[in-house]
Amino acid sequence: MSKLLIVDDDQGISRTLQLHFQSQDHEVEIAHCVDDGVAIARYFEPNVIVLDIRMEGKSGLEGIADFKALCPDARIIMITAFHDMESTIEAMQRGADEYIHKPIDLDELDTAVTAALQYQVSSQQPAVAIPESMGHSMVGSSHAMKEIYKTIGRVALTNASVMITGESGTGKEMVARAIHQAGRPDSAPFVAINCAALVETLLESEMFGHKKGAFTGAVSDQPGKFELANTGTLFLDEVGELALPIQAKLLRVLQEKEFTPLGSKLAYKTNARIITATNLDFEQAIKDKTFREDLFYRLQVVRIHLPPLRERREDLNDLIPALLARANRDLGTKVNKVARDAMAALCAYDWPGNVRELENVLTKAVALCPGEILTLDLFADITPGLGAGDEASVDVTAQSLQDIEYQHVIRILESVEGHKGRACEILKISRPRLQRIIERSDA
Repeated sequence: MSKLLIVDDDQGISRTLQLHFQSQDHEVEIAHCVDDGVAIARYFEPNVIVLDIRMEGKSGLEGIADFKALCPDARIIMITAFHDMESTIEAMQRGADEYIHKPIDLDELDTAVTAALQYQVSSQQPAVAIPESMGHSMVGSSHAMKEIYKTIGRVALTNASVMITGESGTGKEMVARAIHQAGRPDSAPFVAINCAALVETLLESEMFGHKKGAFTGAVSDQPGKFELANTGTLFLDEVGELALPIQAKLLRVLQEKEFTPLGSKLAYKTNARIITATNLDFEQAIKDKTFREDLFYRLQVVRIHLPPLRERREDLNDLIPALLARANRDLGTKVNKVARDAMAALCAYDWPGNVRELENVLTKAVALCPGEILTLDLFADITPGLGAGDEASVDVTAQSLQDIEYQHVIRILESVEGHKGRACEILKISRPRLQRIIERSDA
C-alpha cells in the first residue's frame, strides 16, 4: 500500500484529498503546516508528498529541502492557488516533481500521483548503472567497431588520405579524431571544416586563406584551414558537397602538397594529413560528373565505413553509458541509472538518426529527469504508445536513406517547435542543407 502525505493549511482541502486517496486504497496522513508535516514524515515515510506552496509559518517552498532531506525517495507534488511563473520555476529548481494549480482537478492530481508512484517503482527495480565519467574516445564492442579500431591502428602513423563513409550521425568525426590522436603528437592541430556549411566563395577562402584586398571585405591577411592544420590533420566533413572548382584546387593540394591563398601569387607548402567524411554515393556522383573521379581516388587511399547503429545494436550497451556520462558532465546533472524497461526500449529502437539521434534523446531525457534514474516515460519520443514516437514501429529496412533522413529531420524540427536554427545545431548541418532535405522530400 502506498503512503501519501497531504500538507495544506486549508483543512477542507486536506480532508477532501485524504478521503479521495483513501478510497483508492492509499494510506493517507494530513498536516496543516510544514513543521507538523516533517514530524509526521519522520515516522510515516511517505511515498508521495502533496505540498501546498503558501501556508502560515514556513512556506511549502522552504519546506521542500526539509522533506527531501528526511525522505529523499519521496516524490513532491506542489499545489497552489497562485499562477505566477516565478513560483513554478523556483519550486522545480528546489526539487519539486510536479506543480498543480488550484482549484484542484482530481484527474490531474491522480495522474501526477500515479506517475510519481510509477517512478518510485522503476527506481527500486534493477537498473543499468551509469559511470560517473568516461573518456572522450570511441566506444563499441561490435565486430564492425573492432575492425575499425584495427584499421585506425594501421593507418594512424601513415600520411595516407582516409575517407570515412556512413550515414549521417554515425560518428564519422569521432573516427577522424581517433586517427589524429593515435598518429599525431598532442601539440599537432586537428582542424575541421564542414564543406556543406558555407557557400562556394566563402569556402575557398576558409580552406586556402586570403590576402588583404583579395575581395571586398578582405581587410587583412587571413590564414586558411590548410595553413592552420599544417603538421596536424585537416578534416573535411561532407566533402561530397564541394563545388567542382574547389575540387580542382583540392586535387592540386593533394598532388603538390601546396596551396595558394586567394589574392596571393605565392604557393605555400602544407604537411597536413587529409581525412574526409561523406554519405554521398560517389559512384553516382562521378557518373553525373558532379564529383571528380581523380579526386575521389586521391581522397580514398584508405576507406573506413561506419555501419548505421541499427546494424550494430550491441554497441548500444557501450554507447548509452558513455553518452549519459557526457550529458551529466555537460549539464551538471547526476543521473546514475537507467531503468531496465527504458534500456530495453532504447535497444529496441532502430535509431534512423544514428549516434547523433541517440545522444540527442539521452541528453533531453537527462535534462528532464526528476531524479537520478531514467525511466521509460522519459523516452516517449521513441516508444510506440507513449507519445509522438509511433514512427518507431515502422520497418526502416523498407525505407530509403532519404526517407529516414527526412523523418529524423522532421522529428527534430517538431521537438524544437520549428526553429530551424536550433534544428541545425542539433543535427550539426547547415541551414542550406536542412532546406534541401525538406525540399527534396516534398518534391
